[in-house]
Amino acid sequence: MENLAITQEVKPPNTSKGPVKWLQDNLFNTWYNTILTFLALVFLFFVFRGIFIWVFTQAEWQVIPANLQILMIGAYPIEQVWRIWIVLYTLFVLLGLSAAVWKGLVLRISTAIAIFGLILLLIPLDIVKNSEIGYATLEYNFNIAYLIFFKRKWLLGGLVLFVVSFFLGRDKNKLKRWVIGGWVLSFPWTMITLHGFGENTVSTTNWGGLLLTLILAAVGIVVCFPLGVLLALGRRSQLPAIKWVSTIYIETTRGVPLITILFMGSIIFPIFMPGDFQLDKVIRAMIALTLFSAAYMAENVRGGLQAIPQGQVEAAQAVGLTYPKTMLFIVLPQALRSVIPAIVGQCISLFKDTSLVTIVGLQDLLGIARSILGNPTWQGLYVELYLFIAAIYFIFCYAMSYVSQKIEADLGIGKH
Repeated sequence: MENLAITQEVKPPNTSKGPVKWLQDNLFNTWYNTILTFLALVFLFFVFRGIFIWVFTQAEWQVIPANLQILMIGAYPIEQVWRIWIVLYTLFVLLGLSAAVWKGLVLRISTAIAIFGLILLLIPLDIVKNSEIGYATLEYNFNIAYLIFFKRKWLLGGLVLFVVSFFLGRDKNKLKRWVIGGWVLSFPWTMITLHGFGENTVSTTNWGGLLLTLILAAVGIVVCFPLGVLLALGRRSQLPAIKWVSTIYIETTRGVPLITILFMGSIIFPIFMPGDFQLDKVIRAMIALTLFSAAYMAENVRGGLQAIPQGQVEAAQAVGLTYPKTMLFIVLPQALRSVIPAIVGQCISLFKDTSLVTIVGLQDLLGIARSILGNPTWQGLYVELYLFIAAIYFIFCYAMSYVSQKIEADLGIGKH
């Protein structure tokens, strides 16, 4: 009778550490590290103690709620604000459908947005303080409460649309093409809705605040990506004309500051326009931001293209794939996958660069802040206002960075 070998499954060692073990290994592992840890804690205590005292007792935060509307939408007419809510409702529906169709990361992002909206609904009504008469009168508080409640009803409607769209889109993979088409059409729909026609037209000169910042950033990011890919492919082309045109454009654009291109688009470009035809100032800013960012995006993509072995291209050609199919199905997916951090970094940089449009007369978020500080009522409140704006920029930039990290984790980038 043959001897049967009895094997026992051995689990891999547990390398995870609890918080106490981590503190012992990293902060209190030697006597001098223990001393340095306590000194650092004392230093942080005194630093943050002063910050907390200023934030909760000395800072005059009433400048934020009193000017929140102009910070968000600039000089957009109050009677036309319903247009902005229609655009937001469209985005809520698309987010709900996207979360239902793709799940995973898209579901987490959409849920985070919905939770943020729910937090806004739970903010107490009595948040406005009048700097001249202390807390506002009963009538003033009633008007503010009514205005906030009215806006909350709009926001609550958007959250309801998000939930309904999510449940309607579950287990319906046929909706993928429709959802993608909806996102593609969302930009012209947004521009048409915000601008309008006829007597109710809202000039883009009235667009401002966070609304203008987000529009400029979204257009720049969405358009500069495919343009950057084409420029990167053009620079690696075997055709001398295409290669040199792409190279000259990339190197020339990267060799000048963005403010120069913005001034050219705002002042010089209209001189060459025929007749009475003039592009809107916001459109010119979009074009300038897009063309500038496309040059940097092209170099990021070119770095990913150079990382692909030439043997893969030759193998694709050997099985009969044409050049467009080789690039679309073989090369670009691998190249873009390897340069996701650089691409997201460029998108974050573009989002922050939108603040430069205030120099050419557009009232973005930073421009609105400067106009608020010109009001004698709010003079001197630089720190409070700029900290609020910095927090907004940080939230959006960190969100893009977080999404980038999750995409890298889902794709297994960096894992062997």
